[in-house]
Amino acid sequence: MTYTYKTHGTCSSSITFDINDGIVSNVSFTGGCNGNLKAISKLVDGMDAEKLISILKGNTCGFRKTSCADQLALAVETAISGQDGNKK
Repeated sequence: MTYTYKTHGTCSSSITFDINDGIVSNVSFTGGCNGNLKAISKLVDGMDAEKLISILKGNTCGFRKTSCADQLALAVETAISGQDGNKK
């Protein structure tokens, strides 16, 4: 299933990704640091959703209390908990 998550407190404005059988793929960020976010997308492609959450949740960016990586973890966590209202 494809999800789109509106980010909060980051330079990126949204994240789109797929989760099938607990595996995350096709991660794409809108806005943000293009090179870094492409790298994150490649690194997490094919990763177990729970593992992704455990690795990325809580990462910060500079003075912010969140980051694009943290927002991805929150997006995946929201999606697998069934609370996501942004399913495609």
